[in-house]
Amino acid sequence: MTSSATTTLDATLTYPLYRLLLIEDDEADALLVEEILHDTGLRFELTTATSLADARTELASHAIDCVLLDLHLPDASGTKAIAAVRELAPHTAVIVMTGLSEQQAGSEAMAAGAQDYLVKGKVEPELLHRTIRYAVFRSQTERTTADAQKARLRAEENARLERGLLPQPMLDTSTISVTTRYLPGAERALLGGDFLDAVEGDDGLLHAVVGDVSGHGPDAAALGVCLRISWRTLILAGHRGPDVLRLMERILIAERGPQPLFATCTILTLDKEASTATLHLAGHHEPLLTTAEGTHEVPAAHGIGLGIAPQIGTWPPTVTTLPAAGALTLYTDGLTEGHNGTGNERLGVEGLLTLIQKLPSSDAAADVDQLITATQTLNAGRHTDDLAVLRLDWDNR
Repeated sequence: MTSSATTTLDATLTYPLYRLLLIEDDEADALLVEEILHDTGLRFELTTATSLADARTELASHAIDCVLLDLHLPDASGTKAIAAVRELAPHTAVIVMTGLSEQQAGSEAMAAGAQDYLVKGKVEPELLHRTIRYAVFRSQTERTTADAQKARLRAEENARLERGLLPQPMLDTSTISVTTRYLPGAERALLGGDFLDAVEGDDGLLHAVVGDVSGHGPDAAALGVCLRISWRTLILAGHRGPDVLRLMERILIAERGPQPLFATCTILTLDKEASTATLHLAGHHEPLLTTAEGTHEVPAAHGIGLGIAPQIGTWPPTVTTLPAAGALTLYTDGLTEGHNGTGNERLGVEGLLTLIQKLPSSDAAADVDQLITATQTLNAGRHTDDLAVLRLDWDNR
């Protein structure tokens, strides 16, 4: 059985409305608590439950600020009752009501997670008023502290993942400049599975990768970090082209476990002396080539994404001649899948190229930043996906 009661106080009082749940199987004790509540001056809504089972229903269907809990219920008693209530409503204040002969139970109740306790028969309106207010305040403070701790841990996790997903390029002697940007799909969100990297191998060539693991959150990010580190290790160990992708796919399958994650990526080898770039696409976009005449996609052969059809994937090479001065931009689909203005049309590659033509050109970093800002302005937050951009600039003139 449950019942409700609400004080009829002057509306000018500044006290908040406290939503209270009294769990008490003794009808006389329940009536006494309700009478005292009416004398506290608090604005409240009171619901009464005679058992933990009834309380479970109330806590599941109503927002409760504070539970007044008797320690002797038909279906739970002592600290087990407190634990049960805390499990049902972990962010709700709990005040235990103890008998005169069991005052020790009060301190045990506090240790078990209650915010406070009161001794039956010694409860006065002023004391109950203060106890409820302080218990609710302490509960809210605990929740705020817990949320702040979660935010701090999330920030630390983001920082660790970012260090793995966004490494410092390893360029020993190369004069090619590298610009990288990474944005998670939503504000304060965990980084997703996009990854990028650039290293100079012992062969003097510059190698770059941009990739995207399906999904978002820590699992995708962890797999992205794994693939990024694997790619760098394989390149430094002398592996090239399809051999790199085949080994990365084996690592992806081993690390993804039972989850159906896959990855797309573009790997690029830039030979500045020969003025060529060799591309291998694994289910990913062609890069953009910027020259004095403008920006366009580099036509390239496509291969299947990693982890989609293990052991049968092929990744044919595409060799393209480079101008004496220019830039290559590798990116993930977070740059193109957003909306192209107020309508439902997506930006796409054509829209991206049109946008690039309208932007003032300055230096590489400013160009990338302006491009990202422009795409986000058009999208206006309607599509959320991670975004990674890697741009290589050179000038042999």
